[in-house]
Amino acid sequence: MPDPRRITTASPYENQFGFCRALRVGDIIHVAGTAPIGPDGKTVGVGNAGAQARRCFEIMIGAIEELGGSARDVVRTRMFLTRIADWDTVGRVHGEFFADVKPVATMLGIDALIDPDWLVEFEAEAVVQGTAFLDEDLGE
Repeated sequence: MPDPRRITTASPYENQFGFCRALRVGDIIHVAGTAPIGPDGKTVGVGNAGAQARRCFEIMIGAIEELGGSARDVVRTRMFLTRIADWDTVGRVHGEFFADVKPVATMLGIDALIDPDWLVEFEAEAVVQGTAFLDEDLGE
């Protein structure tokens, strides 16, 4: 099995809790629960589920791209909402990124997330087609 490659982001929780944003092993990329955190480590779009969803998808796709994949490689998404009434808004933002891809998707209403300002959090998995992942893909 090839060595896993990891991507980290601006989330203060990654180092604190010991996890990475995304991990690639072979052709599979797993993206951890992704919250609406800006480059400054602060919540983006407080009170706005659509803006938060957009930020999460940008972070997730950016991590996938850093690991040699693209949005087209996403095969599964999981969406966690603290206000299930936001399902339509969040679903439409999901469609902005994945309408042509149509990954398997799950949307759940939950009680809370780590930060009370977060209305959403997402996970994803991607399968990268083609050549096996090489260190050269990351410029190493």
